Amino acid sequence: METISRLKDVQNQDDNRGIDIQKVGVNGVEVPLLIERKNADSQLVSAKARLSVTLPHNYRGTHMSRFIEVLSEYSSKNLLGVDIKGLLIDVKKRLESECAHVKFEFKYFINKKAPVSEMEFPVGYDCSFQGDLNGDDYNFILGVKVPITTLCPCSKEISKYSAHNQRTIVKVKVSYDENDIIWIEDLIEKIESCGSSQVYSILKRCDEKYVTEAAYENPKFVEDVLRDVIGLLKKDDKVKFYEVEVEAQESIHNHNAWAWQSEVK
Repeated sequence: METISRLKDVQNQDDNRGIDIQKVGVNGVEVPLLIERKNADSQLVSAKARLSVTLPHNYRGTHMSRFIEVLSEYSSKNLLGVDIKGLLIDVKKRLESECAHVKFEFKYFINKKAPVSEMEFPVGYDCSFQGDLNGDDYNFILGVKVPITTLCPCSKEISKYSAHNQRTIVKVKVSYDENDIIWIEDLIEKIESCGSSQVYSILKRCDEKYVTEAAYENPKFVEDVLRDVIGLLKKDDKVKFYEVEVEAQESIHNHNAWAWQSEVK
């Protein structure tokens, strides 16, 4: 039986096409991810990982198995999602690359009480951790996707009986210094405060009455939501970069209302 050391390494073959590859690696790797929670025990979630490096023009391919090896080592130590910079340093070293990138996408659950009955049930939020290591320059981005309710101000103004509302999705990405921390819970709370009303997993009749009336008294365009979210992020000295996207899933149009903005502070 031929030993591993004698097997031909095709990835290390020379390539003469003269094209550097900016990112190459593995995507959709399912991993358990340990998330630090605010004022609570850590939450173990199921995540999908994308891990990549740069590849110089003279190499035909990268070593795909080495990405999985590093993910396996950090997963066994419960460091996935905790030491992302360390993970990328090891990937750079193992793959002999100048740059390394990782993105984890996962569902994060927060227990949430209904506004009147106070019945509690978890709400799941789509979140992401993204790390980029270019040389010695490290950057981390936290991403969240938050559903809210918005009620159309124009509809309320012109209608005699009611106003149409939307299920609106707010996507926010923020970057901050590695010595700081922005809790997922705090970022979600900021975003939810900018809607006409919040979204809950469980509502009794008293809660539904409260939510409906609260939205009616607080109409919002997508522009209003965008500006309100940006206003809160501008006040947060920890935030160095933000990207905000708001999309209202219209109930009376065959299209959605949409707004987007980003800024390096």
